[in-house]
Amino acid sequence: MQTYSLLFYPKKAKNNPKTSTIYLRITVAGRRTEISTGQTVKTSQWSIKSRKVTGNTPKAQQLNSLLESSRAKLFKCYNALFNEGREITCENLRNKYLGIEERKVSLIEVFKDHNSKMKELIGKEFSKGTWERYETSLRHTQAFMKWKYTISDIEVRHINPGFIADYEFYLRTVRNCSNNSAVKYIKNFQKIINICLDNEWVSKNPFANYKSKIETIDVRFLTDLQLKKIQSKKFISERLRIVRDIFVFCCYTGLAYIDVKNLTKHKITRGIDGGLWIKIKRTKTKVEASIPILADAQKILSRYENHPKCVDENTVLPVLSNQKTNEYLKEIGALCEIDFDITFHTARHTFATTVTLNNGVPLETVSKMLGHTNIRMTQHYAKIQDKKISEDMLSLRKQLKNKINTRLFL
Repeated sequence: MQTYSLLFYPKKAKNNPKTSTIYLRITVAGRRTEISTGQTVKTSQWSIKSRKVTGNTPKAQQLNSLLESSRAKLFKCYNALFNEGREITCENLRNKYLGIEERKVSLIEVFKDHNSKMKELIGKEFSKGTWERYETSLRHTQAFMKWKYTISDIEVRHINPGFIADYEFYLRTVRNCSNNSAVKYIKNFQKIINICLDNEWVSKNPFANYKSKIETIDVRFLTDLQLKKIQSKKFISERLRIVRDIFVFCCYTGLAYIDVKNLTKHKITRGIDGGLWIKIKRTKTKVEASIPILADAQKILSRYENHPKCVDENTVLPVLSNQKTNEYLKEIGALCEIDFDITFHTARHTFATTVTLNNGVPLETVSKMLGHTNIRMTQHYAKIQDKKISEDMLSLRKQLKNKINTRLFL
């Protein structure tokens, strides 16, 4: 049970120090607030020790009686909050005492307001993809509350650690989210709670003891043979040909889906070597990326130079929606007998590993082309194949053998 303390004290009037207004100070858990009683007293008649008006005059007795009534009223307010199961804070006590109705802030209200503001900032502070993920988080939160509590909304002050634990359980079981997906949705939810904490709509952080961890996942990429197999495959369907070409283009440029979708002619310029380069600022990280266009990628650009969709949208490639693209890539992967489900991001991994690092391109150069903010991000993508390890060790064996032969002739 949360305890509180009450203290009456005088505050001198600025224009007349001989007169003071009596204030009531409420303290709960180290936080305090003050209320004017509206009663005045001669400064000399106030007892600091007893916290009362001195003397036995009718006026003094009346003032002391009013103060005791205020004390009793505050005690009733405290009991009322306790019996209602409300959290007892100095602000709640003050509002109850003054008859101010506490604003009831709902979770969905805060969530929707956050998402609405984020939508207005797309292209300035946030990407469309980030906003879409928060919209998905909102839908998951609403579905969870209906599943667990059969409610459509909840006051933010009622959210506790148990709510968080149940939500995570729902994401992992009912929604069948992977560990990393579940953690990301919970992190999105935590941002909404942080907004509530900042605005003091929630006094205790339900995430105070929450712990989660993103698991490192081994990224999948295409081998040389798999990439060539996809490139050379003859597709009757035009939609598969287009998706295959754009996917292969990104295997040779390392572009993410949103960056190739937004790629226009003015982002392709002559580089320092006289060849064509892609110069962009990555949508996700806002980091500049410089990518020389290899011959395989150049052929694909030329193929779609006059495509109606490209002409209409002022883009260099006729990119379909992300959902459709990944749907068709699964079909392409099956037709090409790839032993795992390929997604558009597989192209970025393939560029980092098979096309560049495994062909001797330094990690720092690959990092620059990928538009990463640091080398560690690139290391996550870069999985070196056994073939490259074998070649490097063969080179080392030759060097060591030459050193031994050199010593023998000395």
